[in-house]
Amino acid sequence: MALVCTGAVFYGLWRAGAFLPGWVSWENGTVCDETGRYAATLKDGHVEVVYDESVIWDSPKELKVQQILFGDVDHDQEEELLLLCWKIGRYGESKPFWVERDEWKWSQHIYVYRCSQGKVKPRWMSSYIGQDVTGMSVRVSPLPTDSVREAGKQSADRNRLFLTDASGKISSWIWISWGFTKEETETAFVVFGDNLIHEPIYRYGLHNGENFDFLYENISELITENDVAVINQETPLTDDPAKYGGYPRFGTPVQVGEAIVNAGFDVVTCGTNHALDRGAAGLSFTKEFFEGQGVICLGIQTGEEQSYQPYQIIVRNGIRFAMCNYTYGTNGIKIPEECPYMVHLLEDEDRIREEMKAAKTDSDIVIVFVHWGTEYEEQPDDLQKKWTQIFLESGVDVVVGTHPHVLQPFEILQDQAGHEMLVYYSIGNFVSAQYEQSCVKGGAAEFTVSLTTDGYRITYYSLEPLEITHEKGRYKVGPTGW
Repeated sequence: MALVCTGAVFYGLWRAGAFLPGWVSWENGTVCDETGRYAATLKDGHVEVVYDESVIWDSPKELKVQQILFGDVDHDQEEELLLLCWKIGRYGESKPFWVERDEWKWSQHIYVYRCSQGKVKPRWMSSYIGQDVTGMSVRVSPLPTDSVREAGKQSADRNRLFLTDASGKISSWIWISWGFTKEETETAFVVFGDNLIHEPIYRYGLHNGENFDFLYENISELITENDVAVINQETPLTDDPAKYGGYPRFGTPVQVGEAIVNAGFDVVTCGTNHALDRGAAGLSFTKEFFEGQGVICLGIQTGEEQSYQPYQIIVRNGIRFAMCNYTYGTNGIKIPEECPYMVHLLEDEDRIREEMKAAKTDSDIVIVFVHWGTEYEEQPDDLQKKWTQIFLESGVDVVVGTHPHVLQPFEILQDQAGHEMLVYYSIGNFVSAQYEQSCVKGGAAEFTVSLTTDGYRITYYSLEPLEITHEKGRYKVGPTGW
């Protein structure tokens, strides 16, 4: 016998939630605010709020509630009641508090209620979440500086609403003025190796309009595809032609620095064995140039910077990164006694462990750019292995190595506590006039940091092969086979 579903029966089933998605997990239980005076009980998609043992509020009948929690999402020092719920119809996208139309399907929403003076009042209702949410949580976490500025807040620590989908991906929501706004929750990096400006390279550029943009034209897509682009500026800059020079004491025309800025790099690492090739003045000029152009310069400090600055913090898409840069040495050139922090050296193990500990406290992710290893060796040496273990034990998340001028392996390591660290032992040259075959093949290290249910993790990493070519003295770098 066939089962006939009349219009009335269908309507009743539909209104009762019979056609909600099958993947939804419906929670039951009671949660309390921090005062213990408000208790919200969720049962079979319905919420009841008790205040001082008296029922004061029931969730609207048209809602099917999936999960509830208390949290101070609007930063008013009082917790709100949040409902992850389902409702037939949506609010208008451009006017979130105005019903534009009803739809004949269920959609997922966040409802926020203020619990105050023994009453429950609506605070905010989302028009539509835009993703299939399996759960929500409220956590204290640093805000990106732009959000802090927009919100007019003095402190960078504010509550975030985290929504998790079925794949485990998390979206982050910040309360700004009138309600929630969605943040980005992952940041992509690309890092290039030694920018080693030998004499044939700088002479070509100087004789062709004093413009070095050609060095970076073939990697422009890689730079724009990523949120943060980094290059190891191996050699110090100068604006004095008398100080131009190649190996062994480099002096690089400042126009190379201008090309780096024009290419869109965000960070340069300058803690290298050639950092002092043009003395303290050349080092200071290099840092002042880059920072004057808005590019973060790591691994060196000017003579005016007397306090030690082992790392710098940047914030991208709500994630705080602590970035450090060390070199194994300076080719025998002594660091001035009056400026002991002019070049950040990879030498004092106890001090560097403490620096990593402090960087971990100040950030979500710690990245170390390190100039180390044996030139032209395709496997890491004992020094690299020693410091890799130190960084792993210190909670570093990413290590990117330069100096050997050739590619070395990269891998994910894990300590006994389960912490993972991505290490690129050497990503080779970006550009140079070294003609050995192994030296003309470098790589672009790409990795992505994402917010996951286990916190911030490396969710993607690769090494894009690059190749240096030259024709009639013109050096070019790009992906292999471009």
